[in-house]
Amino acid sequence: MSDIVGMEIYKQPLYYEIAFSFFDVKKQVDAFEILIKKFSKIKVKCFLDIACGPSLQLREIARRGYEAVGLDLAPEMLGYLFEKAKDESLRVETVQADMCDFKLKKKADFAFIMMGSLVVESNEVLLNHLDSVARSLKKGGLYLIQNMCVNWTGTRGQSWEMERDGVKVKTTYDTHWREIVNQIFTEEITLEVNDHGKRMNFESSEDLKFVFPQEFKALIKLNDKFKFLGWWEGTESTWYLDKPLEKAKSPSNINMVLLRRR
Repeated sequence: MSDIVGMEIYKQPLYYEIAFSFFDVKKQVDAFEILIKKFSKIKVKCFLDIACGPSLQLREIARRGYEAVGLDLAPEMLGYLFEKAKDESLRVETVQADMCDFKLKKKADFAFIMMGSLVVESNEVLLNHLDSVARSLKKGGLYLIQNMCVNWTGTRGQSWEMERDGVKVKTTYDTHWREIVNQIFTEEITLEVNDHGKRMNFESSEDLKFVFPQEFKALIKLNDKFKFLGWWEGTESTWYLDKPLEKAKSPSNINMVLLRRR
């Protein structure tokens, strides 16, 4: 029988990293550099990862000689990221802050948020998030949003298993509508961990607001600090600039949204 541990998954950085390590981080950062070359108005030296978690991306970015800054609310994630970077002889700066209320001491040149992490409680909170990113991003710099939920018509439940160094993690992700008129859904994530025979469950449940695609574009326009460059389909590791979501018969939640700071 598993031991039920009443802690959020975001306090378990190792297990979280294993659970969500099904992408090719080198291809992701290659894609960042392609986007910069094509769309950025400024030279990029500093990257900001918002809601960074353990951020394999920042470690690859630092490995390529860029400045790397990770922002997250969970101290456990930031401590793990800092120590992993240190072990790899990499320099990564960490900032503990709410992604909807922050300001960096030094502005970044490229900001990104991965794994569908841009989820908010209301439109007002999303506007606060955009304001915070705008304050911390140089004019002409890009903001990449990965895996924004745009398709509300299909099922969002899924489960997968990952293993590393004898640690097995089964992840179950599910959502269900809570308040239709207010566009509120409940997001539930469970990690079932087998760490060399020690079994543990970690759960997280949160009520969030679904932001419809055209509603999102309207909020970008209302915020007036970013230019909407487009959204495209892709995989977990890269994106296809020849496949805009507008032309997709069934838009995928594995996608890329790209904004540029005005």
